[in-house]
Amino acid sequence: MKARPLPKNGAIGICSPSHVPLYEAAPGQEIPWSREYKNIISEMEKEGFRAVCAQNLYKDTWGYLASDTERAADLNELAADPSVDYVLFGGGEGSPELLPYLDFDLFQKNPKRVCSYSDGTTLLNAIWAKTGLITYYGQDPTMFTGWTDYNRRHFAGHILSDSMAAHEKNSPWLALSPGVGEGVLCGGYTMNFALLLGTDYFPVDLNEPHILFLEDHERFGDEAHVSSMLSCIEQSPFMKTVTGLLFGNFADHPCPNLYARLKLLGERHHIPVVYCDDFGHGENHAILPIGQRARLDGEEKTLAYL
Repeated sequence: MKARPLPKNGAIGICSPSHVPLYEAAPGQEIPWSREYKNIISEMEKEGFRAVCAQNLYKDTWGYLASDTERAADLNELAADPSVDYVLFGGGEGSPELLPYLDFDLFQKNPKRVCSYSDGTTLLNAIWAKTGLITYYGQDPTMFTGWTDYNRRHFAGHILSDSMAAHEKNSPWLALSPGVGEGVLCGGYTMNFALLLGTDYFPVDLNEPHILFLEDHERFGDEAHVSSMLSCIEQSPFMKTVTGLLFGNFADHPCPNLYARLKLLGERHHIPVVYCDDFGHGENHAILPIGQRARLDGEEKTLAYL
């Protein structure tokens, strides 16, 4: 199931499952740039969109986050709101806490495009797996305060339309294991995806082939951490369904140890594995549609949507 594209003058619903946003920083106050939402909303409005802020967006009930039920209520609120055309939220920590409180029927009855990345991995994959609604991995609200041409083309091709029939690259692709695989795309941030496997909130068909995409970053954990998360995925029943792996940006320098680990994964499971810098926590924020059938060619180094 695919929701209609975001209209040019549509409404963007904003919530925050994984961090505490601030509307405006106090003078002299140092906060992470991704937490200040006044400019984000202003830039959305300059582009003709209407920002719809969920009721608990700025709450910090738990000190480090709004409560789990408050954050889930916000996502449910935006899913149910017929005036909201697109739901967009950022990363951080804490999204798995929302899963027991989400009303997945709302997403199925009121389909709209939902996009996030990083910690949003948990929610995007759960919404798709529980409802069949295609969700979108790769961008967050901060995109509006600093578009690159590449990131905007992916926004236009996946959110404003369905015009991107194949993944558009913005980096060299490194083929680590040859072959061709077809299946349904799913994945995201490595740790979140590994933690989701085997839970009631990811009821995927183990007879259905999948193309897995993953990303991680050295500022959150070294190659040993990534290898450990990959092992959790490899040891799950889900791995038997994986027919190809696309790994995104880990660092802005060569990572031979990570490449070797990914190559080993491909050889063990006889699947194509490719590394790129097109998506993840770097400058490039390509969008990947979770739930879309795709074909990964490890020799031609292409990802086509079927």
